[in-house]
Amino acid sequence: MKTYGQTKKDRIDALAEAGALDDDKGVSLLRSAWLRLRTDRVFLFGLVIIVLFVLLAILSPWIAPHDPAERLLIGEVSRQSNPVPPPQDGFPLGADDRGRDLFSRLLVGSRQTLIVGVLATLGGLAGGLTLGTLAGGIGGWMDSAVMRIVDVMLSIPSLLMAFSLAAVLKPSQWSVILAIAVIQVPIFARLLRGSMLAQRHSDHVLAARALGVRPAAIVFRHMLPNSLGPVIVQATLVLAVAIIDAAALSFLGLGNPDDTRPEWGQMLGQAQPYFNSFPHLAVYPALCIIVVALGFTLMGESLREALDPKSRR
Repeated sequence: MKTYGQTKKDRIDALAEAGALDDDKGVSLLRSAWLRLRTDRVFLFGLVIIVLFVLLAILSPWIAPHDPAERLLIGEVSRQSNPVPPPQDGFPLGADDRGRDLFSRLLVGSRQTLIVGVLATLGGLAGGLTLGTLAGGIGGWMDSAVMRIVDVMLSIPSLLMAFSLAAVLKPSQWSVILAIAVIQVPIFARLLRGSMLAQRHSDHVLAARALGVRPAAIVFRHMLPNSLGPVIVQATLVLAVAIIDAAALSFLGLGNPDDTRPEWGQMLGQAQPYFNSFPHLAVYPALCIIVVALGFTLMGESLREALDPKSRR
């Protein structure tokens, strides 16, 4: 016969078992996001576009049928009646106004576009992480000073600032990368600062302070790692904008002047005089820019929805 104490103990054990969490059913935030993303058609569509784009950019020098700088059809260009050679055997998209294979230039141009977009985004991310960590981690006068700088940068239209920086510098691929990186810095800085301010009053940060952990360790071991999620997701969206901005600067002649290394925005600018008669010279690189930017945008939006419970569909 059970005593009162044993009966009470059995009831407490039963309540504990009923309230216990099943380890097999619990999943982390990243795993939960992946479970959603692998069945998300929008994410998968964007991922396929990005994977194909990256593969083409890496393999383009080897899979391009011709040298993008070699004027193989210059004989046809010299004819006044045919300034732009049409598609023919060995040249599926024809050639440009200088007799260079258009298909090969599009393939090789993907590498330059990827390099500019990725390096510009990484540069903006590095600058934004630095400013955002100073503002959100230290706070006080440092927060006020950094955010006033960020507010001034945000008050200037981004494209206008990029055009100004690229125009001041010597036209080159690196000037485009630097200009685009600078206009992305305030975006990452504000986002990281907001995330770190939200982490400042979280339980694990308060517990670390109560245990006497040094402020620098709290910032870099507790606050910063838990604040990077939204910033990484934003980077995928900003990468699409970086590709479009790079094309705009190259279209205006502020990018790399060496057309032996083609870039999609540069090809758009060179197609201007022939747009009415030969629109395909501009349509093909424009479509490439649109499709790649769409891929990064779809993937970034899906990542944001999967990682943010408030915005999940």
